[in-house]
Amino acid sequence: MPIAGQGMLMTSMDVDPLHEAEFNRWYDREHIEERVAIDGFLEARRYVAHDGKPKYLGLYSTETFDVLDSPAYRTALANQTEWSKANIARFENMIRAVARITISRGTGRGAALGLIRLRPPADGADKLRAALREQLDPATQDGIISMHLLENDPALSKPLTADAAQADPGAGDWFVLIDATDVGVVPDAMARITNNAALKPLVITSGVYRLLWDLAKSDIPRR
Repeated sequence: MPIAGQGMLMTSMDVDPLHEAEFNRWYDREHIEERVAIDGFLEARRYVAHDGKPKYLGLYSTETFDVLDSPAYRTALANQTEWSKANIARFENMIRAVARITISRGTGRGAALGLIRLRPPADGADKLRAALREQLDPATQDGIISMHLLENDPALSKPLTADAAQADPGAGDWFVLIDATDVGVVPDAMARITNNAALKPLVITSGVYRLLWDLAKSDIPRR
């Protein structure tokens, strides 16, 4: 299975250029390792936009979906470091998706990522999932390594910023992930969904991202 585990936390945000260097330093030197070290977390990947918004994107895979509502994760959220608090307070346009991985086809991870946000109809989830399962076939597309569907949990998918309590009509959205060898092959693969007559009305946003780096649990030095 190309994505380890059954759950995924996806975060995306913009940062004022004034604080961007500090944000990247924090993310690279503290935040990713801190999150991957939590019980049940398996790996994390960090991206920057090639063509999309928000600018920064992070993916965190977990053994099960329940890990994302576990005591260990809740304890981590409730005990952020001062460095974390300072950087999180500066997030702009934050998206925080707590999701189940319901489709994952292909093998491996790519250097580029296509991201499509969909808003499923209230009574058509099963039909949409079946339609996407047919579409998410990397074997038919050169340069596409693997393809995945994330289905948000609307109760848990809330930003960590001050606007978390506000009603969010997109809290139950779905995300399609397209892992590719290069950013150049992603748009055609995305177009199969974004231009599909049956799916196009459900598309909210889409973007193309470059991998910055990734970290697996086994990469963390034992202390």
